[in-house]
Amino acid sequence: MKYVIEIILVFMTFGCISAPKDLGVKSGKLSPLKSSPNGVSSQTDQVKKHVDPLVLDIPVSDAKKIIKEACKNYGRHKIMKESEDYLYVVFITGIMRYRDDVEFYFDAENKIIHYRSQSRIGYSDMGLNRKRYNALAEFYYKNK
Repeated sequence: MKYVIEIILVFMTFGCISAPKDLGVKSGKLSPLKSSPNGVSSQTDQVKKHVDPLVLDIPVSDAKKIIKEACKNYGRHKIMKESEDYLYVVFITGIMRYRDDVEFYFDAENKIIHYRSQSRIGYSDMGLNRKRYNALAEFYYKNK
């Protein structure tokens, strides 16, 4: 087991565990979650992985500023891609330095912000993706 952890750390250190290729918005949808329980999304039918989309009742530009501030407040993140209606952020966990891919789709037509968060590796995230969603959502609602 010790060697497996060391190998994973080597791969992570040298960036061999890269971002998924299927991220982004396609036909109004974020990518489906993997079958493992280490992710949450506002666009999944899987009850245990579902989170509510955020209400978008302010201009998209204002909502995006608040979301970016929420990410900054949460810490250990890097904005990877941003467009008018999309934000892709990578969060890095504390001890093991795992990377979680987090996406926001600002659906102005339906006045909601869809959310997707998935750990890149591993099976369980011990609820971290849901906890992060809850923290980001709380910050968003308190600051809009």
